Formats: sequence, structure tokens, C-alpha cells
Amino acid sequence: MTTSDAPFPAQQPSSPPEVREADRICERLAAVQQEISTVIFGQDQIIRQTLTTVLAGGHALLVGAPGLGKTLLVTTLGTVLGLNARRVQFTPDLMPSDITGSEILDEDATGHRSFRFVHGPVFTQLLMADEINRASPRTQSALLQAMQEHRVSVAGMEYPLPEPFHVLATQNPMEQEGTYPLPEAQLDRFMLQIGLSFPDAAAERAMLLATTGAQNKQAQQVMDAQSLMQAQALVRRMPVGEKVLDAIVNLVRAARPQSTSDATLREQIAWGPGPRAAQTLMLASRARALLDGRLSPGLDDVAALARPVLAHRMALTFAARAEGVTTDDIITRLLKTLG
Repeated sequence: MTTSDAPFPAQQPSSPPEVREADRICERLAAVQQEISTVIFGQDQIIRQTLTTVLAGGHALLVGAPGLGKTLLVTTLGTVLGLNARRVQFTPDLMPSDITGSEILDEDATGHRSFRFVHGPVFTQLLMADEINRASPRTQSALLQAMQEHRVSVAGMEYPLPEPFHVLATQNPMEQEGTYPLPEAQLDRFMLQIGLSFPDAAAERAMLLATTGAQNKQAQQVMDAQSLMQAQALVRRMPVGEKVLDAIVNLVRAARPQSTSDATLREQIAWGPGPRAAQTLMLASRARALLDGRLSPGLDDVAALARPVLAHRMALTFAARAEGVTTDDIITRLLKTLG
């Protein structure tokens, strides 16, 4: 964990100017949630989890059946947050250079030739990687350095990406023909794995009335990139109590077969989350608290984020899968240990 991730930083939002800044940010975040909800119906929890990811400075993997509004959510998020957004449809024939960009040979009027780098779609602030599991592992890996280091390397040269930079990838869990499972190293780069479900009857009714008329509701910009980065900086300055810190450490360590004290879990878990999961849970809990207008996270934040943080960072043993045990069952068992 870096110095900026320390749970008790020297600067805390305790002085009146910082409290006023936090209040302004909380008001804007409330307006952001309200604006998105006027376009996305029946997905309040998904909206909150996606905003939590962006506010914490991370990337999210949206998993859900077609037609649940994953693409609309990402485009709306870019509009409301005032971010430059691009979309890439991942296909089996997509090449790494289609993501990062490539060098081309230019010739001027005098006949002089030189190479020029043409930026790929990854050079944006909000990148939607649609159906990311349809691309080959080689192309999927093109995002690894960008997601972790916010830069890409092409022909021996490094090119920084715009700030802020976030990847929101989508994945269809139903149709697996012609797909390539994401490697564990790339899954770990996603802060949250967000599962989308079907809306309830009331939300679906409201959606029909709002989207089948002559005009559709268009989201309006509420924040800009600078305001978002100020909110992200505030998240990292938020204090975390000892009780919450202990809960995060104990929860993540209990999800590893090497360190859990639960004999049953030791037999069911093949491998568990690494330190990045604890860092993610710390930052995401702070971000969730800020979305609620609170300046310090609680145990409820940790419990609410445990599934989207841990689900894609664990694997079950063959015996556990044969018995019908799921990762969700494991996380439910782990959450019972929270105070």
C-alpha cells in the first residue's frame, strides 16, 4: 500500500475549509446520482456501485445479460461527469493496436519520411470495453498496463493517458461461445465486479413510458473532470476508524485458505484475494460513504462492497464446486464474522 493509501493520513477533512469542500462535493455527487437515475431505471444499486468505483479511482467490470442498460449507463456516466468517453466493441479479430494505437509512416512534400504515433481509443477519460471477453487474450492484455499504470508503451515509447482514466468493461455471462475467459491478473485490475439484474415491474413500467415516446430524456452534465479528481482526492483523505480497518484486514485474510481459521473455508477455497483486494475495499468503502454524505466509512460500507470486491478474486476447489458451493455462499459465510 502506498503512502497515499494510508488509513490515517496527515490531512483529514476536519478544518472548516475542508468540511465546506466536502459538503460541496457531496451535493454534486447527490446531483450526479439523481441525474443518472432519470435515464437509468431500476438500477439504483448498480449506479451507486459504478459511481463508487469511479470515485475511488478504479475500473469496473459490468456483468449482465443483454438489454439491461450497460452501454447506456456508461455513456450517461460520461455525460453527467463531463468526461471524454469512447466505446470499443471487442471482437475475436480485434488487435492490440486497435486499442492502444500504432505508428504510421508519414511522408511530407519534400519526400522526408518519419513515423507518427496515432492514438488509439484508450486515450480517453472513460473507456467502455464492450463484451471484453470476446477478444483474444493478447488483445485483452493490451489494457493491462493502461489500467494499472495509466500509460501505454508502443515501439519502445511510453505515452501517458488522460486523467482521470477509467475502464468500464461489460461481459455477457449467458453466451460463452466464442469467448475467452479473462485471466486472473486482469480480473484483479477491476476494482469491482458489478452484477446487473432485471428491473422490477414498477421500474420497467417507468422505463417503457420514458423511452418509447417521441423524445427520450437526455442526461445533463453535472460535474467535470477537475471536480471529479477533487472528489477522488478527498476520498483518499477520509479517515478510517480502527474497527473498520480491522474488519477489512480480517475479512480479506479470512478469504484466503492459507490464513483463514475456518476449516471448512480452507477446504472450499482454492485461492483467495491478494492485498489489492484490501486496498480496493478500503478505497471503495470511503467512496461509498462520501456518496451518502458521510466523511468516514462504517462496517455497513464494508459489508455492502464485500461481494463486488471479492467475487472475482476467489476460486473454489473442485470438491466445493461438486457440492454446489458458490462464491456467493463463501462471501455470505465470511460476512457473518463482521462485527
